[in-house]
Amino acid sequence: MVFGVALTSLIITQQSSIFVGLMSRTVGFIFDTPLPDLWIMDPKVQFVDDIKPLQDTKLLQVRGVEGIDWAVPLYKGSLRARLANGTFQTCNVIGLDDATLVGGPPTMLNGKVSDLRLADSVIVDEAGATGKLAKPGASPNDPKIPLAVGDILELNDNRAVVVGIARTTRTFQSQPVVYTTYSRATRFAPRERKLLSFILAKVRPGSDPAEVSKRVAAQTGLAAYTAPQFKSLTIRYFMRSTGIPINFGMAVALGFLVGVAIVGQTFFSFITDNMRYLGILKAMGASNQLLFIMIILQTLLVGALGSGLGMGIASLTSILSKNSELAFYMPWQIPIITLLATTLITLLTTIFTLRKVLRLEPGIVFRG
Repeated sequence: MVFGVALTSLIITQQSSIFVGLMSRTVGFIFDTPLPDLWIMDPKVQFVDDIKPLQDTKLLQVRGVEGIDWAVPLYKGSLRARLANGTFQTCNVIGLDDATLVGGPPTMLNGKVSDLRLADSVIVDEAGATGKLAKPGASPNDPKIPLAVGDILELNDNRAVVVGIARTTRTFQSQPVVYTTYSRATRFAPRERKLLSFILAKVRPGSDPAEVSKRVAAQTGLAAYTAPQFKSLTIRYFMRSTGIPINFGMAVALGFLVGVAIVGQTFFSFITDNMRYLGILKAMGASNQLLFIMIILQTLLVGALGSGLGMGIASLTSILSKNSELAFYMPWQIPIITLLATTLITLLTTIFTLRKVLRLEPGIVFRG
């Protein structure tokens, strides 16, 4: 019984955590850019990677809205990097405001964000530097050599010098992330009439971001979201437009059904095998209420042991998946949901088996 509950707890916890991890990766870039109060963009943008460029004049209009303390441009796009072996790798290129460098990487492992002011400089994320952008070894069987400060990339036929390595939140597409200045990013990018992806803005102290966002929308015709609103917009898009919720929902439902089947069958066999002993207790004067309390306590103990064992094994996935492609994030709500699910499974199976106990005749112990 403990094994059945543990298996159910493991499936529910692990699949739910992977689902939450995938959803959190869709908004990883927003997590890494906590300074601005408002994200301003084209009204038709559906999620953070749905780039619909704006005219540069929109930046000046936003700066003129009452309640805006400052507003800076941000470029976000996909560019091809040519590697040392001649192959190409698509990268997410982030162009930061040249003057303030707002929106830079949250954690620097090597170098400084201010080094982006050097000529042709870029900062590469740690996962990209050690993975898809790493240099090939001396022979095909040798391990790849991670990018380091001073190495040179070729972005869309433009020279780019690595001046730093940063640690960023992995994105849904798991592509390398390259930071540079806004002017350099627009030079790297293919020539287009519009290249401004987002406007990052800070409201003045004492101003309500929600009210200021309404003013921005009314005066400029753009959409303005706070960070939580932009995260919700992105997650709703992936929930509504992809098959991720259905796939993981089926896995969690399967885990629940497996738990009901295993625990129900095992617990029913347990009651059947021990029916004589329950009959002895009844013959000695034990009431149905006492037997009911005894079996419920056994059930809750099995549920607690199995849930703890399953969640403990699932939590090991978090350690093994650290800095890997596996998306795993287990907030405090998931263990509570898992515990409630396993408790419900054990109680359901107990209700079905208790009927047999309540109809038990004490005289069974004197037969045979």
